Formats: sequence, structure tokens, C-alpha cells
Amino acid sequence: MSMTFSLAAEPEDEDRETGRLLFAGPVTFVKGVVAMPGLPPADRVEVCFAGRSNVGKSSLINALTGRKTLARASNTPGRTQEINYFALGEARYLVDLPGYGYAEAPVAIVAKWQALLKQYLAGRQTLRRAFVLIDARHGVKAVDDEILTLLDRSAVTFQAVLTKVDKINKVERDAVIEQVKGALAKHPAAYPEIVVTSSEKGEGIETLRALIATLE
Repeated sequence: MSMTFSLAAEPEDEDRETGRLLFAGPVTFVKGVVAMPGLPPADRVEVCFAGRSNVGKSSLINALTGRKTLARASNTPGRTQEINYFALGEARYLVDLPGYGYAEAPVAIVAKWQALLKQYLAGRQTLRRAFVLIDARHGVKAVDDEILTLLDRSAVTFQAVLTKVDKINKVERDAVIEQVKGALAKHPAAYPEIVVTSSEKGEGIETLRALIATLE
């Protein structure tokens, strides 16, 4: 049976407030992890953010948390080579995964990152959802499809998040949403709602906060 995909609705007032309070509270960088034994204790719900290099992951994390320098953006694709853990108070971990799809990194390093990514996705019991960031200017590319397939195989529910929607017009926006819906239909682990965001304009930020705050 083919799944129907739609855009995530605005959150209910109660969920919106839950999300606001979570991200208005303490947000701290815990550690950067380069191997599975370095992961923090699995003592709370966590969500992870995945996306190809320069998709706007750092900007989105900073917009969510209201802290401009929490996640360091880099102009060099593939600079983030660790799994970075951020604590949202005592209740949640927000996990920033290494960017993928970088041509500059040596093959051996890319292979090591991919192995770590696979181990993390398959072995983290407290991971509730992966948010996969898709650049609205490009839609789902082959390199995105690879990570989506990896999430399918790891049986990790993932939700697509379109970034940088302020960079395109309405016609382009409608077209890319349809393209993303079509691409997601091939993936059984895909959550049926797409979140549309702009870190610069604040679009979709409250929706994403509410989603993260209300996952159980």
C-alpha cells in the first residue's frame, strides 16, 4: 500500500508551548563522539539530525535553540566528523550527525564515518526519530537516497525536513515538495509528514520544536 505524504500541520497550542519551553530551557553541548563506546548513557529520548553537507543543519539547530553559535557552521563540507550530542535540559538529547555527500574527505575517513553512522542508527535504543534535512533548492538527491535506505534498513523512523525554503519561489516550492513526496514513497521508514523550514525566516521552527518535545 502506498503511503500518502502531507505537510506537517501547525502544532496545537499546548504542544507549541511544550516545544517552546523545552528549547527555552538549558541547552548544552555534551560531547563529540567518534566511536560507539563514547556515546552518553541511553537514559532519555533522543532525536538525530542528518543531512548532506551544507544543507543548513547547523543553522537549523541554532534557530531551534535560539542560540546563534551552539552548532558551528562550516564552509568546508565534511568538517563535522563527529556525532555531536546536545542536551535539552534533562529530558532530551539532540544529536547532530556528520554531514554526508562530501567529495573532499579521504575515502578511508568517509568509510569510518559511514560505519559509525550505521552502528549508531542500528544500535541506539533511545533514538525515536531521525530528521533528514533536504535542501529545498535541490530536493532529494541520490546521496540523500543512500541515507534514507540506511534508515530503512536500521528500522529508524525518519521525517523529512525541507530547509532554505525562503530561497525559492512558490512554484519551485510546490514542485520540490512533490518531488520529495515521490522520493519518500519508496522508503518504508519514512514518517508521512514533511516539515518545511526556513532558519532565516523562522518558518516551521515552532512545528519542529513541538515534534521533538512531544515524542515519547
